[in-house]
Amino acid sequence: MTSATRNTRLPGDTSRPGGIREVAALAAPVVVQQISATAMMVVDSAMVGRLGSSELAAVGFASVWLWTLFALFIGTASGVQTFVSQNEGAGRDRECGAWAWQALYSVVPGALLLVLLVAPSADLLLGWLAPSTALRTAAGEYIAARLPGEAAFAALMVLTAFFRGVGDTRTPMAVTIFANLCNAVLDYGFIFGALGFPRMGVGGAGLATAISSVLGAVVLFALFQRRRTAARFATRPVAPDAAQIRRFLRVGVPIGGQWAIGMTSFAFFTTLVARMGDASMAASQAFVMLLCISFMQALGISVAAQTLAGRYVGAGLEAAVERSFRASLALGIGVAVFVGVLFVTIPGPLLRIFTDDTTVLALGRPLLAIGAVFQLFDAIAIIAEGSLRGVGDTRWPFAIETLFGWGVFVPLAYTLGVVFDGGLAGAWTGGMISLGCTAALLVWRFRSGAWRRIHI
Repeated sequence: MTSATRNTRLPGDTSRPGGIREVAALAAPVVVQQISATAMMVVDSAMVGRLGSSELAAVGFASVWLWTLFALFIGTASGVQTFVSQNEGAGRDRECGAWAWQALYSVVPGALLLVLLVAPSADLLLGWLAPSTALRTAAGEYIAARLPGEAAFAALMVLTAFFRGVGDTRTPMAVTIFANLCNAVLDYGFIFGALGFPRMGVGGAGLATAISSVLGAVVLFALFQRRRTAARFATRPVAPDAAQIRRFLRVGVPIGGQWAIGMTSFAFFTTLVARMGDASMAASQAFVMLLCISFMQALGISVAAQTLAGRYVGAGLEAAVERSFRASLALGIGVAVFVGVLFVTIPGPLLRIFTDDTTVLALGRPLLAIGAVFQLFDAIAIIAEGSLRGVGDTRWPFAIETLFGWGVFVPLAYTLGVVFDGGLAGAWTGGMISLGCTAALLVWRFRSGAWRRIHI
């Protein structure tokens, strides 16, 4: 077997390159990791929800805006997976570690600087967004406590992308489970003043998340430096390389920009919902947490699609690239249909995971019918994006996200939710229509074959 093809298969895999079995083998640990990550958000929301609907709304509101502020860095960090997977597929294993270091040099200092800038200005920013006084106060407590962990989370994303790029999705899974177990214990302690911790309420949920992010980054970095990994992928520290950093940013920044545009439009959508009242925001937050049931499956499959597309591009196996795309879509759609059935058949029990407030439950039930279709479109879009990133096509997804995030999503949500008085359901219907258009364009872009002319 030549050096260019020796790394194109998973150990023990007997399926065709790019088939459903290979996608599932890579995706399964990522799905478990996402279940754990989603569990951390659900734990935050479920525990804080016992404090009241305003507190539950505050965690959702603050989390969306924190993701928005740091999305550029977190999304850019994921770009290292493209470089690592293509080099691994081409048999250039010892070039993989250097790409992770260049990504760390590119992303972490910027994230740390943003932490320092946001910390003294969070209250002013929340004042401009003008939700209710109770929500604004609680959101400020959450942001202040969680901010210190954001730079560590950016580093965690770089290292996670490295391991995923080399086809090791189990190591980040194990670290995420560890971090989220820590988060669950710290949540309980800091929110309610249990286990000898001070009672901090909403701020305690933010502090628990920050500490867990730091712990996860430290453990994953230690595994990145372990002898076996260093021997194969040359992960020992290297000096910053301006040329490599520029190459990384050319591919990574459009991913980060896409994340930032998507999160910014969603953050303004969330602000629109928050102005409908704390009950509407609480119902929307519970709905978003339930959407994560589908999202975590789609993201796991997307990570597998990105790794396999990069691996087979590096190995020069274009047919396997296309096969991995089709297999990933088929698997993702199957899971999304199953989740959609749950949303339609048992909306009440699902919503009661987060709240017993009758007003919130009444607002949330119609959302799950919309969500059955929304999460199907979301799965298709996420998986198509993963395949496009794997082949290095990151600018088109950025352009599509910009066009539909601001040109369709926000205006349509406002029109259906406010102008036509559709309320919460109308606003989310606008999001569903926008996401359907986005998914269709992303699938068309991959099937056009333009990726064959892209070289990173």
